[in-house]
Amino acid sequence: MNTSHKRILTLKIVLFFVMAIFVVRLFYIQIIQHDNYVAQASQEQVKKLVVPAKRGEIYALSDGQPVKLVMNETVFTVFADPSEVTEPDAVAKAVKEIAGGSAVENLSEKIRETNRYQVLAKSVSRQQAQLLKKKNLKGVGFQEIVQRVYPEGKLAGQSLGFVNNEGRGQYGVEGYMDKQLAGKDGILQSVTDVRNVPLTIGENNVRQPAVDGTNIVLTIDRNIQSYTERALSRWARKIGATNGSIIVMDPQNGQVLSMANIPNYNPADYSNVPNASVYNNAVVSAPYEPGSVIKTFTVATGIDRGVINANSTYVNTDSIQVADRTIHNASRGQTGTITMQHALNWSLNTGMVTIGERLGNGSEINLNARKTIYDYLHNKFRLGEKTGIELAGEEQGKIISPDNVQGNAVRYSNMTFGQGMNPTMVQVAAGFSSIVNGGEYYKPTVIAGEIDKDGDFKPKEPPKPTHRTISKSASKQAKQMIHNARAAFYSRVDKPGYDIGGKTGTSETLINGRYTDNQTVGTYLGYGGDSIPRYVIMVQVSASGRYFGGNTEVLPIFTDISNWMIDYKKLQPKGESER
Repeated sequence: MNTSHKRILTLKIVLFFVMAIFVVRLFYIQIIQHDNYVAQASQEQVKKLVVPAKRGEIYALSDGQPVKLVMNETVFTVFADPSEVTEPDAVAKAVKEIAGGSAVENLSEKIRETNRYQVLAKSVSRQQAQLLKKKNLKGVGFQEIVQRVYPEGKLAGQSLGFVNNEGRGQYGVEGYMDKQLAGKDGILQSVTDVRNVPLTIGENNVRQPAVDGTNIVLTIDRNIQSYTERALSRWARKIGATNGSIIVMDPQNGQVLSMANIPNYNPADYSNVPNASVYNNAVVSAPYEPGSVIKTFTVATGIDRGVINANSTYVNTDSIQVADRTIHNASRGQTGTITMQHALNWSLNTGMVTIGERLGNGSEINLNARKTIYDYLHNKFRLGEKTGIELAGEEQGKIISPDNVQGNAVRYSNMTFGQGMNPTMVQVAAGFSSIVNGGEYYKPTVIAGEIDKDGDFKPKEPPKPTHRTISKSASKQAKQMIHNARAAFYSRVDKPGYDIGGKTGTSETLINGRYTDNQTVGTYLGYGGDSIPRYVIMVQVSASGRYFGGNTEVLPIFTDISNWMIDYKKLQPKGESER
């Protein structure tokens, strides 16, 4: 074989092996590593983006029309990659001039940090962001953020709650209805070209639209809420109270018209609140002993069970013996044979304990009496049970059962005048509403309806009573007794021609399981209206080291709001035949 043929053969062999290598390599790539390379290609070509859902906004009512209390606003975070910044001084100057107070501290130092992501300004408006973009600052970027805005500032802050830095609703309506408000994020997945422009075809394309959150309308009346907050703050300063709460409720349907608290806070500035306890809405989250306002419940129970009426009498000696305890009246001197109306007027503990005894068909608060009291207070009036109101943080409170060893005669005698129990204000207000509205219990609610996609207000179904607490006749009698109790001393402070009734309450404060001697909680619970009760107002105030009596400090707050409510609701005075 000559040299030429040898070279050709060698070349053929080399080409054969080269081709074999190519074939093996292609087999390895196309068959063995097929799935791996498809995944890599998909990773490069298929882009998956989350389409954020718009969080639902929150409205109150004003003259029956929705007004925004919580809005969404698009703002921007300005950040820099210091390694890309070529003119740090120019960047610092521009951000300070345009972003102003939104710029972070030590701005110049942050631009020179080694960390590749440095925040330069927060909550920058769209206009400010556009001005900064026009500067063409190298190494500076913008991150779009949607934040909550509260056009009414602190108004109803504890009822609204807030959205934290992770986008989760906390406290109030924001916390309770977080899922409905948040909506559901959408997904956009598409095959893109080399410029990351989505292609309109391809089996990997996915488009799942975002479902925006529900726009919620509250039963809270913006004008009532505003006046209630101002009244509470004004009177608190006057009487030296540091803590206080008010609830205003429509007794005809259970809708909450206002919940006010001091101290309060602005949800837009929640991160700067020094004490997180301020986030809680005490109306629903702070059980306490309401004191003598519960005497209205005892009277209503006695009337409904047929053991008393307003003219029923008993002999008052200013004290009454229960087991090994002697219970005294706070108001002394109304001794002798007196009526139950007189006992309610003067807030006599002995009268309420006597009603408790008669509920047991005897001269003591026996087991039968205790079971009856528990049935009314807990099972019917729902004290010591969560109401289910649409606010995060609702506490249950407690009413001791007569089956419990602590549910003895002494405790139940105290319960007849509002001690030895710890319901919440919303529980008491809802139960009291049933006493004066004809005996029907409505579940308290703060939800009036929704704003639909067309921007129209869609009210929810009108509330219906869940059960009857007392008969219509008992309600009528109890309401009249409550009216008479107020009229006996305070009718001169009410607008003439309207049906106003109420009861004071004073209770000691429990600290670490013991009653303090120098601090009380003052409470006033009442109703007002024309031909029927149109509102129920419950007020509570306290301060460390202070004594608050319902008559002198708390009653004027109720009166202030009640007289204002009559004008605001444009109620007409009752005719002479109705008085």
